[in-house]
Amino acid sequence: MALSRRSMLWMVPGATVAVPLGTLLFPGPARAAQVNAEDGVAVRGTDVVAYFTEGRPTQGRAEFTRMWRGAAWRFASAANRDRFAAEPERYAPAYGGFCAYAVSEGYTAPIDPAAWRIVDGRLFLNYDRSVQRRWERDIPGRIARADANWPGLSTR
Repeated sequence: MALSRRSMLWMVPGATVAVPLGTLLFPGPARAAQVNAEDGVAVRGTDVVAYFTEGRPTQGRAEFTRMWRGAAWRFASAANRDRFAAEPERYAPAYGGFCAYAVSEGYTAPIDPAAWRIVDGRLFLNYDRSVQRRWERDIPGRIARADANWPGLSTR
């Protein structure tokens, strides 16, 4: 079949549809999200500022929500929401809120908001308290390994 201007025009719309459709049907390698957000809500709806101000996990409320890095972050009060809005990097958990132990091992895992610790001003969350105890056996080593692993996990 010889190509003419008419046949070329007929092919162009199909080609433009094929690229996005192919991308949807055959996406590239799976990527870890930068924020651990079940149903779009970070840290299972726990107020991350409260870890610093109250010294405990506190459930956030939907009316005090702030969007950041594609996730909804919930807070117990407007004051905490505003603190987070002013300095999100200060309050956001390390490794996007994924389990710190898992990241130190080279993978991501969900967290239990009750398994937490603040070290040198950074909030670390873990899968559960049992995993947290393992993480606590070598906090500096685990943090160093997780810090090294995180860039590759958050971008692949």
